[in-house]
Amino acid sequence: MAVDFSAIARWPDVPACYGWLSLDRRGDWRLQGERITHGGLIAFINRQYGCDDGGCWFVQNGPQRVFVSLAYTPWVFRQEDGVLVSQTGAAGGAPRSLHVDEDGSVLLATALGIGLLDDRDLAGFLARCHDADGRPAGEDALFALMKGKSGQVFWQGQPLQPIAAVDVPERFDFRQHPQPAEGAARETPPVDRGRSGR
Repeated sequence: MAVDFSAIARWPDVPACYGWLSLDRRGDWRLQGERITHGGLIAFINRQYGCDDGGCWFVQNGPQRVFVSLAYTPWVFRQEDGVLVSQTGAAGGAPRSLHVDEDGSVLLATALGIGLLDDRDLAGFLARCHDADGRPAGEDALFALMKGKSGQVFWQGQPLQPIAAVDVPERFDFRQHPQPAEGAARETPPVDRGRSGR
């Protein structure tokens, strides 16, 4: 992702923002819990979404880094014409590995990173799962995966692997809820560049 850092040189000491912006399980951006619907703002967030070296996801808002609280993973994928597309519109590419957690959520590790499959695509995804003989995967095999037992369930020839939701952030190297360093301000409101004239 090509995040624009040009404003940092002009305003190097703007404090980071925590606790305002989040990404929900359907790939919607939320500002203090309210879903963002303004198309221009969504497009801006999508363009400026990135990750730091500590696995914290953020949106670069001019000189300010607005950290994102993740409902689950940093990416949420939908299937559009057989292609995995993230909440930012970026293509995920072919999954490198597939996982199912104890709640039946499907996670896909792609070139972008780990992402949750939007629950609206879950039924279609599971309908295309099959066993080692190519027959539709049975409910027993899917429930076994949810209970942490490796089974013989495949999607497009790739095996689905069990994973515990609590293990996902560490395994895929991201932080769900970034926090400021000790002593830093905990909730700094985002800089409003429109009103400040920046």
